[in-house]
Amino acid sequence: MTLQTNITQARTILQRYRDVREQSLNLCAPLEVEDFVAQPVAYVSPPKWHLGHVTWFFENFILAKYLDGYTLFNERLNYCFNSYYQSQGPRILRNKRGNLTRPPLREVLAYRSYVDEHLARLLGQYRDNEVPQELAALIEVGLQHEQQHQELLVTDIKYILGHNPLHPAYVETEGRAGENKKASKLAFTTIPEGVYEIGYQGDGFCWDNELSVHKTYLHEYAIANRLVTNAEYIEFIEAGGYDNFEHWLDEGWSWAQGLEVKAPLYWYEQDGQWWHYTLQGLQPVNPSEPVTHISYYEADAYARWRGLRLPTEQEWETACRRWYKKIPKNGNFVESGYYHPIAQQGPKDHQMLGNTWEWTGSAYLPYPNYPQFEGGLGEYNGKFMVNQMVLRGGSCATPISHIRMAYRNFFHPDERWQFTGLRLAK
Repeated sequence: MTLQTNITQARTILQRYRDVREQSLNLCAPLEVEDFVAQPVAYVSPPKWHLGHVTWFFENFILAKYLDGYTLFNERLNYCFNSYYQSQGPRILRNKRGNLTRPPLREVLAYRSYVDEHLARLLGQYRDNEVPQELAALIEVGLQHEQQHQELLVTDIKYILGHNPLHPAYVETEGRAGENKKASKLAFTTIPEGVYEIGYQGDGFCWDNELSVHKTYLHEYAIANRLVTNAEYIEFIEAGGYDNFEHWLDEGWSWAQGLEVKAPLYWYEQDGQWWHYTLQGLQPVNPSEPVTHISYYEADAYARWRGLRLPTEQEWETACRRWYKKIPKNGNFVESGYYHPIAQQGPKDHQMLGNTWEWTGSAYLPYPNYPQFEGGLGEYNGKFMVNQMVLRGGSCATPISHIRMAYRNFFHPDERWQFTGLRLAK
């Protein structure tokens, strides 16, 4: 696959680079030094590791190749900050990243500064000239990659703080966004049968798994006008949804039996009231907000309990393109600074972009004529196309400049530490 981007001016690339890199540090600003190294479970990486890994990506894939005479900051850090790239040499095991008390945070920050300085030097060679397409596209890959890790930073920080017995707040806010809003009555929009185009259809950057654009036939279906709310999910809990095998896939039923609390992640029941940990601290569950931090198993079981189902990713994308012409600037993304899903803002707010990632009923598989990245970047998406389900739409932790209607996220069906929710279809 040929990498592409529509941003090739050196000054524009450098400014975007600085903005994205600064955002990672901003997200870490509320943390204490002790928070940077914690790893409560294998799939949660320490914030310090995220900061080092995204920096390693720029050094390893760009500076070492394109900047003449570049000297690695510290070659030993390759072992610490490589993630899963077999082609790039040995790496620390994922579940051992919390052992990295060294290098200290100050060295990781110095590593970032060193790479930032040399990336600026590389772009300075072009000044007002066009940056070669291949280099510009690789830098854009690095920035998109860092934005993915910014979302992981938010969700990993929430897991780290949310499993601390003190339930400390990450940020303090006055009031709760959308706390007085009421969700619209659940309704369904019918999409007629037909042949629809699926996949990325622009001329800017996209991941290889969003290609190639292809046609798919859809039977007539109907899709919900909003996400499922906390109040609706509580009905499922109170109806014994977690205790009736008839609603669950067999693997999901086995998974659910092992839950300590039969509710979404971070939920706690006290004196008949549900509370949950948010990045603003422990809060009562707002019935109008979208339910989040649920697994695919839970989303599927809830839909079956309602006598409905999850949309396929093709149905989801078709509906999204019908309702949206572009990404809403006022959507609830990471830039809102709330870090939590908010209630529907009115009947025209379909909640498809931002708030929560939406589980679909589609397995994560390649599209027809899938053009996998070449070289080391070929490990980015393709090798994960097994035993995972597709999610769509972005979340309250997603950078707004990172999401697209064609964007395909993917996780194992039991994972729920991301901001994951659901929408119904029939």
